[in-house]
Amino acid sequence: MADVVTYDRDGDIAVITVDNPPVNALSLPVRQGLAAAFAQFEADSKAKAAVLICAGRTFIAGADITEFDKPIEEPWLPKVVAQMEACSKIIVAAIHGTALGGGFETAMACHYRCAVPTAKVGLPEVLLGLLAGATGTQRLPRLIGVKDALDVMISGAPMPADVAHKRGAIDEIIEGELLDGAKAYARRLLSEGALPRRISEIVIDPASLPDGFFADYRKDMARATRGFFAPEQIVKCVEAAVSQPYSESVLREIELFMECMASTHSKAQRHLFFADREISKIPDVPKDTPVRTLETVAIVGGGTMGGGIAMNFVNVGIPVLLKEVNQEALDRGLKIIRGNYEVVVKKGRMTEAQLEKHMSMITGTLDYDALADVDIVIEAVFENMALKKEIFATLDRVCKPGAILASNTSTLDIDEIAASTKRPQDVIGLHFFAPANVMTLLEIVRGEKTAKDVIATSMAMAKTIRKVAVLVGCCFGFVANRMFFPYIRESQLMILEGVAPERIDQVAFDWGMAMGPNGVSDLSGLDVLEKVRNEWIDRPDDRVFFRMITKLVEQGRLGQKSGAGIYKYEGRNAVADPAVAALAKAEAKALGVAQIDINDEEIIERLFYSMINEGALILEEGIALRPSDIDVVYANGYGMARYRGGPMCYADTVGLKNVRDAMLKYRKRYGDLYWTPAPLLEQLADDGKTFDQWSRERA
Repeated sequence: MADVVTYDRDGDIAVITVDNPPVNALSLPVRQGLAAAFAQFEADSKAKAAVLICAGRTFIAGADITEFDKPIEEPWLPKVVAQMEACSKIIVAAIHGTALGGGFETAMACHYRCAVPTAKVGLPEVLLGLLAGATGTQRLPRLIGVKDALDVMISGAPMPADVAHKRGAIDEIIEGELLDGAKAYARRLLSEGALPRRISEIVIDPASLPDGFFADYRKDMARATRGFFAPEQIVKCVEAAVSQPYSESVLREIELFMECMASTHSKAQRHLFFADREISKIPDVPKDTPVRTLETVAIVGGGTMGGGIAMNFVNVGIPVLLKEVNQEALDRGLKIIRGNYEVVVKKGRMTEAQLEKHMSMITGTLDYDALADVDIVIEAVFENMALKKEIFATLDRVCKPGAILASNTSTLDIDEIAASTKRPQDVIGLHFFAPANVMTLLEIVRGEKTAKDVIATSMAMAKTIRKVAVLVGCCFGFVANRMFFPYIRESQLMILEGVAPERIDQVAFDWGMAMGPNGVSDLSGLDVLEKVRNEWIDRPDDRVFFRMITKLVEQGRLGQKSGAGIYKYEGRNAVADPAVAALAKAEAKALGVAQIDINDEEIIERLFYSMINEGALILEEGIALRPSDIDVVYANGYGMARYRGGPMCYADTVGLKNVRDAMLKYRKRYGDLYWTPAPLLEQLADDGKTFDQWSRERA
């Protein structure tokens, strides 16, 4: 028996312990150990019942995901759980921490389940583009009911112990020490004459479901699961659980699990699972790098962005000084923050008392000298280099030694900003995404002279305020916006070429974006994009570039905030505007832009392949550490569906040769200003490799 699973006995109670740090994942040695331990339990005449428990901080937290793309090695989990359930003597699962995925499937194979009050159980496979393929989709509906089981599996959200107990997934809540309580519970069951209780023997009566239940459920889940492959397969599995004998429905589950596993969706979602964990690894900033104390924060600029940034700190108990230029601006900023919290109160996620406590942690000031003792200052004014340099020169004068001076700039040169101070080592970029109190991404921009402890502190701070932090290098637009510009550029050109903005957006939406490029431009503010264009010193020498945005801003059409931009707005509803089509036609004529027929495939290629090529240039220049870091940026900051895996993963999926060849096709039409393949893309396409392979070879 493998050392990761041990067998002991306390009188007539066998204790089977899994100890596979850090989260007791169901790796091959664990599965082998479980199979051997339960065979020993079955043969042990002195053992009347068994308790399955785990060492460390959690029960079995799931499968070993690193095994997913490898050939199955026996015993695989469905066989292990079948062996466990078939035991002639009762088995009690003792759960602490989290029993998720295969861990919960293992617990459901036990005949009874007990847990500490803080435990959670669930089947989150859908988050990896999978379904619970070790009988989970068959057992959970039998255990807690079809509707509740579907809700758990489609959302991927875990059930707290009290909820699981109420629904019947957990039989006993153990107060106090888990092992002692579990053994006592097992002995009580024996004294009551309890027999093995096998979930597989429960039959779901189809008549217990309302007519049209599954059709209605599909309609209800459609919006939340739009575009994803796995949710529909989960519903099919549960339909089988209702309509077929257990042995047949398990075969159906295995069939659909394999389809999910082979899908590009699951591969993309698993890619992001690992990418989300990889972003914290910075080669020249070791994990043990000392961090600076961050107990007080100041924000310079109390507008929508500055207020949203302030809320992130207040929400975790860190007080904030909010600096504005005059009382009117300060009052307006505080009002915006209060309004944001009032929305949360109306939704029932915060009390009025909590609102007031949060607001009490924000102190307004008009005086830079009030910032003298704060640990970090985050500048959040609009994108203007001269203004930012003036602010940082002032901060350099008033802030204490060792204070971190951060800019929320989304595009501008951190090194130039840092040069306005005498402490460039303390300067860093913290690019929050709007709305800052909602969006999870934080692009951390290191300057040439940024100190390593400032980087380490910023990464730790991001975790504290619950952000997904990606470290990037310094260039105009960094990673996020530098790759966003080609996306908007091609959308703008296609409008001039006669493609309706709403069609471009629909194609992008159907592909997997939360919003299309034109809707998101209006949401961001066309005036904001125009200011960015004007600040871009090295922008392309191209009269067509962002031409429609420039003309619309000149007409006062700034986007949603002005009621009209690329679209006109009825409330928040975007409506196609014939005036924009007329403007595009006139501008195209003035610029000599031909009207052409463009199919949906071309829309996708031009939007996303242009972005991918820019990503390849970014990787060559060392602005991003890894292709997967770029993917995390786009999955978390721009609403790119996780089933696409991010732009670089998507490029690997379609094949870099196909991306390169499409680039060459458009170069013939438009010239080489934008459509020359990046050298890295060219090389990988020639070699038949992927961005992922390139990254692994360099690691």
